[in-house]
Amino acid sequence: MKIQDIAAFAAVREAGLAKLLPDRPRIAVGMGTCGSGNGAEAVYHAFASEIDARGLAVQLAPVGCFGYCAEEPLVNVCLPGRPLLMLRQVQPNHVDEILNSLGHGQLPPAETILCKIEEWDHLTGHVKYGYGYPEVPHWHQVPFFDGQVKTVLRNCGLINPDDIEEYVAIGGYQALYKVLIDQNPAGVIEQIKAAKLRGRGGAGYLTGNKWEFLQKAIDPEKYLICNADEGDPGAYMNRNEIESDPHALLEGMLIAGYVTGASRGIIYVRAEYPLAVMRLERAIEQARDYGVIGDNVLGRGFAFEIECVEGAGAFVCGEETALIASLEGRSGRPRTRPPFPAHKGLYGKPTNINNVETWYNVAPIVSKGAAWFTETGSAKSPGTKVFSLVGKVKSTGLVEMPLGTPIAKFIYDIGEGGTNGRDIKAVQTGGPSGGCIPADMFDTP
Repeated sequence: MKIQDIAAFAAVREAGLAKLLPDRPRIAVGMGTCGSGNGAEAVYHAFASEIDARGLAVQLAPVGCFGYCAEEPLVNVCLPGRPLLMLRQVQPNHVDEILNSLGHGQLPPAETILCKIEEWDHLTGHVKYGYGYPEVPHWHQVPFFDGQVKTVLRNCGLINPDDIEEYVAIGGYQALYKVLIDQNPAGVIEQIKAAKLRGRGGAGYLTGNKWEFLQKAIDPEKYLICNADEGDPGAYMNRNEIESDPHALLEGMLIAGYVTGASRGIIYVRAEYPLAVMRLERAIEQARDYGVIGDNVLGRGFAFEIECVEGAGAFVCGEETALIASLEGRSGRPRTRPPFPAHKGLYGKPTNINNVETWYNVAPIVSKGAAWFTETGSAKSPGTKVFSLVGKVKSTGLVEMPLGTPIAKFIYDIGEGGTNGRDIKAVQTGGPSGGCIPADMFDTP
């Protein structure tokens, strides 16, 4: 179905809501790389086989990762009108008992219950699961999630990443539609500038300023690039975001394309991320089929194309000028600046490069406004940042916290301290290019 007007938009949204909030039980298995590596595929097939054998009216779906990697495989279960239950460390031998509990309106096995979610999403408020299960903690009452603010990870682990209708159901592509209806590119750039959104790739440059440079560049051919060449050991934020919610990335790039005058986007992603690449390519194909990408985006006369390009694993190509050289078929080596990519980038044309996570913040800012965004984080760096919490801590996974959160919060509250009660001596940040922070500096924000 092509989304060319409000009526078509509403029809796609209703189709998605019918999947997220069906009139029958829904079981969703976390099928990100971390989940699959811990046996999620066997769990999914066990559910599929048993549901089919019993002839049960149960909807089964794959979703991405909810972030709590230490408790994989994660499964969420929802009965109509009841809270969504997040289950932990689910194994194939739990499947029979979980299905029996659904049939009787009871809770699944106690050892599998992690938390519940009654309302979601915090950006649109469209999805309300229901209320009940007073004995089950809310998700933010679980130490790992305490204090987390899911803006970038807002949909991860809750929607099927291969289904554009589910993305639209929770407000997806509405920010893009708003931008195309308003026809005020300069206003959108001012909104991004007012939000003080900084690049999430490490340099922290103000995104709105970069967009303004590209918008003012006088050239009919401009490019947008998403830097998904995540190479630091132990870092998998971008991988999970793309695996779990690829359409949010596309929406951010489409909005930027319209306001800067670019007509083509390129996502440069690591070839070592095969699942992310596969889901991203499916999302691009679906978006094109639904009229979200192409010659007439959402029926508003805007033309924009996006393609996915796989990198060859060179760590240095995370640097933007080296990445551009790689896209051009040359050796991926950084060059001196100026000229900056906004003036002379890909194929010598004006180019803007942003990190995966930067793009994920665009639609929320457009939807909720700059004032909402700056309520979270620090004065100079508003918003959140996603971290991969890995190493010798009890609870590992993806953590999204307001910028300015002390390191101790990650280690002792979310991570629940060292494994086997051992002391934490230091924390390494930023991969091999970062530094080791000793215990007496854990109050560092």
